[in-house]
Amino acid sequence: MNYHQIINVLVFNKSKIFLPTVISVVFIFLVLNFIFPLTYNAEVSILPPEKNSEMGGLGALLGADGFSNMVTGGMGNANSQLFMEIIKSRNASLYVVEKFKLDKFYDVKNKIIAAKKLSGNLSIEVTKEGIIKLNVDVKTGFFPFLYKEEVESVRKLAASLSNGFVEALDKINQSKLSSKAKRARQYIETQLTSTKVKLDSVEQELTNFQKKNKTIALPEQLTAALETAAKLKAEIVTTEIQLGLMQYNAKEDNRAYVALKNKLDELSIQYSKIESGNNDFLLAFENVPDLGRLLARLMRDVRIQNEVYLLLQQQYYKEKIQENRDIPTIEVLDEAIPPLKASAPRPVFSSLLSGLFIFFILALIIVVKEKGIMELKSKKEN
Repeated sequence: MNYHQIINVLVFNKSKIFLPTVISVVFIFLVLNFIFPLTYNAEVSILPPEKNSEMGGLGALLGADGFSNMVTGGMGNANSQLFMEIIKSRNASLYVVEKFKLDKFYDVKNKIIAAKKLSGNLSIEVTKEGIIKLNVDVKTGFFPFLYKEEVESVRKLAASLSNGFVEALDKINQSKLSSKAKRARQYIETQLTSTKVKLDSVEQELTNFQKKNKTIALPEQLTAALETAAKLKAEIVTTEIQLGLMQYNAKEDNRAYVALKNKLDELSIQYSKIESGNNDFLLAFENVPDLGRLLARLMRDVRIQNEVYLLLQQQYYKEKIQENRDIPTIEVLDEAIPPLKASAPRPVFSSLLSGLFIFFILALIIVVKEKGIMELKSKKEN
């Protein structure tokens, strides 16, 4: 069949094509508009997490910088892609299911199944600017025009579920995302407790010694030398603590790790000279009686532990502040609100699209049928 024959066949059989098509379009429109469940969703937009500025490097414990940045120069924030994966996780869906009792809404007994259904209705994307947009499809029952209250509750639920995922993201973010500052804070906390025990012990030992031997103080020259020795020993201890934390995060050939280890070696050499008597401190120390020597050692130990404890305590509070900075906060650009219109179905568009599909199917059937009849006639004539 040529083009003109096809046109003639369609025109001749227009009633067989157009009438069923119109009836189908009207039927589909009525079904979609009055019978089919309505789907609502409400979009929420989340700003991308900001990156914190880095706060320093080595020597953090003895300077003004944080222990956490000493290791690799700052944790940095989770990016938008990570946020998206957290939202898509089972934990996030379970949080929303439990918050809104969706196992009853989906009419399932198992919350895991409800979470899977919820996850299947979740739509999420990240724009090129890093903004996260998400929404959750929520459907009414059949014949929605008969149940106005149900439609209203579904509209509100659609907004609540979208906002619920943002809340879930924030909760998981706060509880699961650990920072280097957190690990540093925990490490320092352990060292702080240990140092406090040692400090209490040497202070008590010094007090008992002074009471027993009725000694109160040392000569001024020896006291000044003790201060120097105590500060040096305190620096050695704090450097050892730095290395103790760093060995979990850096390789042994790491430049920062090597530099810190060399520093510790140099400090140890200096202190060993004090211990062996090759300095003014122990030259003066040897010239005092035995009681004075014992008192000097006790006072030195107290000052060392006191110096270390003060440094650790100072750093502990810095790391607590940094720990909170390291966890990205969730900032909502546009909160989800109950939608005014249903996102699906789209009665007019769907009906017209279905009408076009039905029209072409009927036209194809008639053309194929007429072609068969024409070929049959042609064979009989031959």
